[in-house]
Order: sequence, then C-alpha cells, then structure tokens
Amino acid sequence: MCGITGFFDFTKTSSELILEKMSNTLFHRGPDGGDTLLFNEPNVQIGLGHRRLSIIDLSEHGKQPMQFENLTICYNGEIYNYQEIKAELSLLGHQFTGGSDTEMILHAYSQWGENCLHKFIGMFSIVIYDNKANNVFIARDRAGIKPFFYYFKDGLFLFASEVKAFHEHPGFVKKISLNAVGAFMQYGNVPTPHCIFENCFKLEPGHSLIFSLENKSLAKKQYWNVYDAYNKPKTSLSFEEAKIETEKILSSACEYRMVADVPVGVFLSGGYDSACVTALLQKNRTEKLKTFTIAVPDIGLNEAPYAKEVAKHLGTDHTEIECTQKDATDLIVNLPYYYDEPFADSSAIPTTLVSIMARKHVTVALSADAGDEVFAGYNRYDYLMRYGKKMEAMPSFVRKSIAGIMEKIPSEKIPILKNKYNFHNRYEKLKGILRNPSSQQIMLSLSQQYTDEQLKDVLLNRSIERLETNYLSTELLKENYSPLAYMMSIDYETYLVDDILQKVDRATMTASLEGREPFLDHRVIEWAATLPDDFKYHNGDKKYILKEIVHHYLPKEMMDRPKMGFAIPIAHWMKNDLRELVEEHLQEKEIKQQGIFRWEFVEKLKTDFFGGKKEYDVKLWYLLMFQMWYAKWMK
Repeated sequence: MCGITGFFDFTKTSSELILEKMSNTLFHRGPDGGDTLLFNEPNVQIGLGHRRLSIIDLSEHGKQPMQFENLTICYNGEIYNYQEIKAELSLLGHQFTGGSDTEMILHAYSQWGENCLHKFIGMFSIVIYDNKANNVFIARDRAGIKPFFYYFKDGLFLFASEVKAFHEHPGFVKKISLNAVGAFMQYGNVPTPHCIFENCFKLEPGHSLIFSLENKSLAKKQYWNVYDAYNKPKTSLSFEEAKIETEKILSSACEYRMVADVPVGVFLSGGYDSACVTALLQKNRTEKLKTFTIAVPDIGLNEAPYAKEVAKHLGTDHTEIECTQKDATDLIVNLPYYYDEPFADSSAIPTTLVSIMARKHVTVALSADAGDEVFAGYNRYDYLMRYGKKMEAMPSFVRKSIAGIMEKIPSEKIPILKNKYNFHNRYEKLKGILRNPSSQQIMLSLSQQYTDEQLKDVLLNRSIERLETNYLSTELLKENYSPLAYMMSIDYETYLVDDILQKVDRATMTASLEGREPFLDHRVIEWAATLPDDFKYHNGDKKYILKEIVHHYLPKEMMDRPKMGFAIPIAHWMKNDLRELVEEHLQEKEIKQQGIFRWEFVEKLKTDFFGGKKEYDVKLWYLLMFQMWYAKWMK
C-alpha cells in the first residue's frame, strides 16, 4: 500500500522540486520511503512520484518508481496472486531480481499488455510509462478499493492517490464544480467519476486509460463490469451446494489477503461479516489471529462485549481498543485534511480511530466491508422487500397525505421510536419514499439527503445540473431484474465506491495502515451475483447464506442480534460539544461571502434543528463538513 502521484506536462514548466512536494503530501500513505523520477522528453515532462509502505519484499528491490526495459511503473496496492503469475511468467522466460508484486506487474504488462489485468486478484491503481510506445497505461482495480484522481487542462495532466497532491502544482486551477457541490449535498460525497474541482475526475473502478503522449489524448476502456455477473443466469445448485461453494470462494479470498512480510490483523466487530472473515482464517491455523475491536462507550458505540465473545469462541489474540468521546470529537477538525474532497460519512471517525490504534500492533488489517452489498445485508433491502410492493399498491393520495402529516410532526416527537438507531434519518427518508415508491425512487430516497427539487432551495445558483452517476444505471437486463438485484448492483457501483471504500482508504492511510477487503475479491461478487435472491434474503432474513456459513463456526444464539453499525450521535454533538464549530462555519457573513449556499436556507435549517427537528441532523452535518473542507482547501 502506498501513495502515487505525478504529471505529464506538455507545457514543460514542471520541476523535480514540484514533483517532490506533490509526493510528500502523501507521506502518511507511505512513511517507509519515497522516490521520484522525472523524464524530460522532447515534447513532454513525465514525473512519477511514490511513497512506500513496505508490505511485500521489504528490500530495496521493492522500491518505486521501478523500471524494466522500456517500462516504468508507479503503483499503489497489492496483487495477492503475484506468486502464481510470476511462476507463469518464469515459464515464459522472464527473470526476476526481487520478490515484489510490483516487478511482476511490469513483466506481466510487457508479456500481455492491458490483458494482464484479467489475471490479477487484488487492489490497485497502476501507472506504467512506455517510452517505446510513447504512451502511459493507467488502471484501477475492479471494485475501486484503491483511489485514482486525475486532472487534465491546458496541456497538464496530473494524477494522485489523493487530491491534496494537486495543490502543490502551480498549474492546478482549483475551481469548484457547483454541480459537484450539489451532488455532495445529496450523497455526502462526490460520486465517481466526478470530483469537487472542475477538470478533475476519478477513474472508474474496472476501467483503464491509455494516454497518448504523441496525440495528448485519453482513451478509456472498461475491462470489468459487475453487471456482467448480475446479468448471468442464476445458479441451478441447491442451497447446500451453493453454501459449500460460497465458503470455498470466501476462504480463498481471505487466505490471499494474509500474504505479507509484515504483521497482519483483522478488524472484528462481533457482527456476521467480520466474524465470517475471522472464522474462515482461524479454522485451519494453529497460531492465533490478531483481532481488534473499538469501543467508545460514552457515545453508545460498544461492540466490544460481542467481539470479545466471538474472539474467545474462535480462539484469536484479541485486543479491545477503548476511546473516549473526546478522542472522537478531537478527530473532526482534522478530517478535512485527510478527506480532501468533501466527505460526510460520520463513521469515518471511529474507522480512523480503530486504524490509528491497530497500527500500533500490525501494518496490515483485514476488514469485512462489502458484505452488505454482496450478500444483501442493509436494512434498506429489508424495507424494499417488506414494504415496496405494499407502498406501490397504496393509493397515491393516501401516501402523500401521510408524508404531509410527517412533515408537520418532528421525529423527536414520536414516542419510543425516537430512541431507535438512526430513526431520525430514516423518518426523513420515508417522506420521499411515500411520495414515489418505485424501486428507482426508493433507491434515490434512501441514498439522498436532498431531492433535486430541494437542492434548488439549498444552492444560490439554481441552474446547476444533475451529474451523471451510476445511481441511474439501466444496465441490469429485464430478464434478470428484481428489486433486490437492482438495489445491490447500484450500491456496489455507488455507495460502496464513493462512501465505504473512500472512508476506509483514508482512515487506514491516515495511520499508515494497509486495509484489505476479502469480500471485494472479484470472484466473490461474480459468484454471489448468480445466487438466487432467496439465498441472500430468505423469509425476511438478510445475508442468509453468509449467516448459515458462520453458524458452522459460531452458535446462532451468539450471533443473532440487531445490526449496530458505527453509529455516531452527531445530533447530540452538534447541539452540545460541536455547537461552537457549527456556529463558526455556518455564520451569515461566511455563507454570503462564499456565494454557494442560500443563507435563508442555512439559517432556517439551523433554527429548525436546534428547535427540535432532530431528523435534520444529517442535512446540517453535510453542510458543516462542506464548510470545514472549504475552510481547509479554498481559503
């Protein structure tokens, strides 16, 4: 795991110093070393910068940028099956000087060109300069675990693992995209392939680029698509046969992610996903896995007792990491530095905390992200399956009347339910679903904080355009369509990439910790997408097949409990500990000078929230996170 950055500068006004400054912004991603290479070609300067977190082949043979014949690579990630590919290349006559996966990638690209990607099991952002072909090959892994940002304007192409590197190049024009601001206010992140700045983009997962240095042109290609899996016929295997095959694929994915020359641990929450990863890894091992759990008891986030019970049953070397509310709130002021695009998922706070603490013991940590997207674990899937058809059958005037009544009754006034996890946010989203209960609208309502119409009240410029995103994808074929498959495939390409994976990448890299994701092995989703819906959502039971696998290793009565999640009491914080921060960043003078948001809206939102409308907490949090980002990067 590392950080990469660089440029292709046709104006030839860059320098080694600029490249070093860009690379140094990524020190936290790779504190074990850094190097740069600058090529002054006749019509272009090519700069490649790398920060190294040593995981495989800790020797100098693993240094980057690395060269082989006419190729130079700058790469972030891990190819877990690199030894098998090296063996195949050796039979074809290739000879290696070191033991790194980086060297294997160079030889694989030399042998097979861009088709080498189909052989890789792993996570990666790859840049390969070919001075013979006079082009640059760029690729991002299938799921989008590793980030890749790029900027292209006026003869300057910049790339980096994080946007902050761009600010060190004098040619970078940091002009905010108002369309991207609108998207952020809806989703809490800027959806791929867009970026908060104009002329700046994220390379989509499963895509590659060829940059022609002769023509100054980009050619993009999709080499993998999750819909290819969802559009295949469903398996004819029985449930028991499918369960055996699922466990076999998951075990392979987990074992591959233990390959390292440094200590490896597992994040264990006590829930099904992390218990599954831990159980499958510990079952054939005599040595104890290192497992880690975070607890912040004074904010009600405490899965430690459950995790401890699971760890004891499986026999792991378990560490409980306890933090205080102050540890959590103190992190907030630093979030805009590490999340250098506006980002509003508050679970970034505990994810960062557990990463910082785990780094004291290990350099690599496996986490169980994407279990929900792959095996149907989110509560929203449950709502869709339970209530979708019922709501569609309900007369329109009845649904709209209920939504109107809800608009007048604050969620804080609803007895009993007001104390339930995430009730206030769900209450707000339910209003949109009642107005239009189609699968697409349910997905948008559950994903967005503001509708397109509501955005007009939020932003000063009412003529912003909706960005094209995968939320409106129509790639799921009609013959393979089901509401569940629709929502899961959309989530895999949107929420997973831009929220979960961005959060985990920044949180782990804040601590110079490599995060690995077994459920995001492409073989897992390619298999799981062919499972019948009933194998994943069975009689109201979410993640059914995964749970049945876990029950082989852990008693059902130990595991059967409500899903917790990394719930953060942002409403309580903003009314108390963070009230001063809210007032500082959401004041009239600041908002009006900025010229992005309508002050009348901001003022009313604050008044309503502090007056008791707790369901507006996430909307206000989005505003606060944007304003804090703006203060860090635009002033």
